[in-house]
Amino acid sequence: MKVLATHLGKDGKREKFLIDNWPDPEETKPGCFRTKTLHTGVTNGTERNDLTGGNYSNPDEKLPCPWGYQNVGEVVEVGEGVDDIAVGDIVYLSADHGDCALFDTAWKLYVKIPESVDKREAALFGMASVAMRTCRNANIRLGEKVLVVGAGCIGQIAAQIAHVMGGRVTIADINDKRLEIARTINAVEEAHNTAGNGWDTHIKPETFDVVIDLAGVVGMEDQMILALKPKGRLLFIAGRFRVDYTFNTGQGREVTILQNSHFDREDLHLLCKYVELGRINLSPLLTRVAPVTEAKEIYETLRDNPDELMGTVFDW
Repeated sequence: MKVLATHLGKDGKREKFLIDNWPDPEETKPGCFRTKTLHTGVTNGTERNDLTGGNYSNPDEKLPCPWGYQNVGEVVEVGEGVDDIAVGDIVYLSADHGDCALFDTAWKLYVKIPESVDKREAALFGMASVAMRTCRNANIRLGEKVLVVGAGCIGQIAAQIAHVMGGRVTIADINDKRLEIARTINAVEEAHNTAGNGWDTHIKPETFDVVIDLAGVVGMEDQMILALKPKGRLLFIAGRFRVDYTFNTGQGREVTILQNSHFDREDLHLLCKYVELGRINLSPLLTRVAPVTEAKEIYETLRDNPDELMGTVFDW
């Protein structure tokens, strides 16, 4: 089968490209279904983490190795015991970039895609579900002020979900193009460029009930804590090796510091329903649909110039 796999290049840099001799999946066993892939989405944070040898990347000795979790395919075979999926259904499944997939329903991270939902946009459901879980863990309440730090795909979707939950949302980034996308979606009250002294200019102390960090900039922990109201909640989501902050800064405010990992099936199903109802809009975030043969160039951009990529989907 064909897959996109991360390799260790001769110069020591990691790269990711299409190979056509990966072992085929096993036969379809009970509890499993098989799909023919239509689209897969780049997971900007996770896959860049792997390309740069980040905190949860595959070690060099395990390369080459495929990795992804945004796959949309047509069901071509259903194993015994699977009663919620039928041949011909279009499904999102948490599976690698490959031209086919064998999925065990015990893993649970799959959902049937309604006809009204764009199949290409559905290839962003993984990142969108991370945003869903983040906002649910933040327990955002009506009228609370929410700061989303980082206007990449997950940040943009988190801003929309926080808005749907009743939050009054501010989003911050250092990329004006991303901030303009956030403004056009109409889910945020304010969008600020925090480059240079922009943070001190726009983000005032003790302003926000919730701060969601989706940028992962090392050294900003104290600044985000200071932006919280007393007893506020701070969520660290972006991949990093460690978090460092001044203990008394958080202690004095009695802040709650949270983390969450990935998403579960309820997050995925809620996300799908909200997209179907038009309450979450993924269309402005899908900025590139490319043949899978262009993967090497796209992953080089993700590794070296990540701000140039938003929602990127491969056509298989």
